[in-house]
Formats: sequence, structure tokens, C-alpha cells
Amino acid sequence: MSADSTAVGPTAEPQPVTGQARARLTRHRLPVVLVAVVAGALTVSAWHPKDPTTWLLETVWVMLGLPLAVLLRKRFPLSDLLCCLLAAHALVLIVGGHYTYAEVPAGDWVRDWFGLERNPYDRFGHLMQGFVPAILVRELLVRTSPLRGSRWLAPLTVCACLAFSAVFEMLEWVAAVTGGQAADAFLATQGDVWDTQWDMFCALIGAACSLLILSRVHDRHLARLERTTLAPTSS
Repeated sequence: MSADSTAVGPTAEPQPVTGQARARLTRHRLPVVLVAVVAGALTVSAWHPKDPTTWLLETVWVMLGLPLAVLLRKRFPLSDLLCCLLAAHALVLIVGGHYTYAEVPAGDWVRDWFGLERNPYDRFGHLMQGFVPAILVRELLVRTSPLRGSRWLAPLTVCACLAFSAVFEMLEWVAAVTGGQAADAFLATQGDVWDTQWDMFCALIGAACSLLILSRVHDRHLARLERTTLAPTSS
């Protein structure tokens, strides 16, 4: 027998990628992409912002929240839906911080198109202040409390979002007292004496709409999270 005819053992065939493995791979990629997008936007927004103090006050939530989410990703991974919503909310804060909420160009265009009296970006920002935290609070309650499937889950989630909005308005009040006219860009009241009440009302509407629209979608994402991340992997 010639050397070329030496028997060679069977080669191992590559194992097909299962749906669970594919979903787990996607879960590892998505946070990286979102972190890169948010970090990049934050860096760009720091270049000649309209008002540096306003930029700092608006984006400090991103500066604190982004590293926290990264550090806790392995101990307490978040659902894909929540990750995307948090990234979207961060971008809203970053844009508002760079231009100030009263002078965001997109808000000016909407104001002119619809003949509004004020730039509506601030209202949109406070809608997001309820819309996104509603899913965050809901996820925390579902995963860490006995409220999963309870009829009290939605009302308590809305109450938590409204409480957060009220705390934020108190922080704006502190900024107004300590900063005086220098805090006008941060407050973005645009001459509306009822701006504080409108802000909290928008957060309330945002939280309620978020639960009505996304609760079932959120449940599916939580179930997927449990299958791909929280459940032990098969050998």
C-alpha cells in the first residue's frame, strides 16, 4: 500500500447552529452595538454644545447609566427590548443636551409645520421619560418581585414612573433656585407657567402608552431572555 493511501479517520462535521445559540450570539452583539452608538453620540454631542451646563445636566444620566448597565450586564442582563429603548432614550437626552430642549432643530421644524407656539421637543422628551422607564420598572418588578402576572403590576409601574418624573421636576426646581437665569436653558419652560405640570402629565401618558403597546412584546422578550441567558446552557 502506498503512502498516499494511508487511512485517514473520519473528520468531524461542523455542528449546526441552533436557534438558541443564534439568539445567544445576537444577545452578545446587540449590547455592544448599542453601547458604541450611544457612546459615539455622547462624544459628538460634547463638541461645542449650545450650553455646556445644560449639556452636562441632561447627559449625566447617560454617563451614569451606561457604565452601570455594562457592569451589571452579566449579573443582571436586560432584555433586548429594554436595551433598545434605553439606547433610544439616551439619544433623546443627548440631542436635548447638545442643542437645549427649546432649540432642537427637529422640534423647530415640527413647530413650524404644525403652527405650534413652542418647540415640542421638551414634551417629546418627557413622553420618553415615562415611555422607557415604564419598561425598565416593569422588567425589574417582573424579575425581582412577586408581581409577575399580578393585576397590580401595571398600576404600580405607572406610579413609579410618575414618581420619578416628580423627582426630576424637583431637581429642576433645585437647579432654578441655585442657578437663577443660568438654568433657563435646562428648564426649557419657554414661558409656560404650567410647564412642570405638563412635563409630569406627558410622563404619565408615556408610561401608560408604553404598557398598553409593549407589555405583550416585553413578555416575549423576557421569555427569550430566560431561555438564552438565564437558563443553564446545555453541554
